[in-house]
Amino acid sequence: MRIDSHQHFWKIERGDYGWITPELPLLYRDYLPEHLLPHLEMHEIDGSIVVQAAPTLAETEYILSLSDQSERVLGVVGWLDLTDPAYREHYMRFSKHPKFLGVRLMIQELVDANVILEPAYMEAVKWLADRNSCVDLLVTADQLGPVLKLLEQVPHLRCVIDHIAKPQIANSVLEPWSSQLSEISTYSNVYCKLSGMVTEANPHTWQTADFLPYIRHVLHCFGSERVMFGSDWPVCLLSAGYDEVMEVLERGLPEGFTQEERENLFGRNAADFYRLPL
Repeated sequence: MRIDSHQHFWKIERGDYGWITPELPLLYRDYLPEHLLPHLEMHEIDGSIVVQAAPTLAETEYILSLSDQSERVLGVVGWLDLTDPAYREHYMRFSKHPKFLGVRLMIQELVDANVILEPAYMEAVKWLADRNSCVDLLVTADQLGPVLKLLEQVPHLRCVIDHIAKPQIANSVLEPWSSQLSEISTYSNVYCKLSGMVTEANPHTWQTADFLPYIRHVLHCFGSERVMFGSDWPVCLLSAGYDEVMEVLERGLPEGFTQEERENLFGRNAADFYRLPL
């Protein structure tokens, strides 16, 4: 099975998406399963994992309802406010849905990422870890320090770093992203999504070569068993189409990358992490 491990759907009129405004005309429209289907078919991708794009319980309920309507939606990564005392009840409610896979922590949106180290937040993360829940981490490169401290306190957290932690590809910055990601990769239950890279590059002048050191470093750190392809469609459209996203990753793979390693990257690892049937 070939899997796109990271993409989004939204319906603008719902009002969940405050960050999508008319000033972003490429994104300020509905993106639904029927719009993604041609891209999946073009690249022989069997299905995708839909990840929350708004910090609301209602949006998670909405994308779960979309998953009921499409076999191509293999699962949903939803949203929880871990500072809400009722977060456990919401998690258990979502868990009753057969396509609910876990939650995404939007650390990127925090003014101070050290909030994740506060006792109440840490207790909630530990609760998720104790349940062996799947957790996506939306973080930026300058937030990896607190993430490392979080993993030190909750080393059994089953998590995946979204968008390779958003390094400054446009400025060819590797450190301290490189060193910190290497340290994070020593936790064997942490995975990394090779996704969201094109929107960290210069949107008008990027070249496929710009991504090579980042892709190679992620593969060096996590190996071929803990990385997964994600398109980040339709957000990627700000810099590249679906075909170009695929080309960037394909051209960044090392020479001699085996068929088995490709199957891991383009499906098996996502199925393993999210516990999907193959």
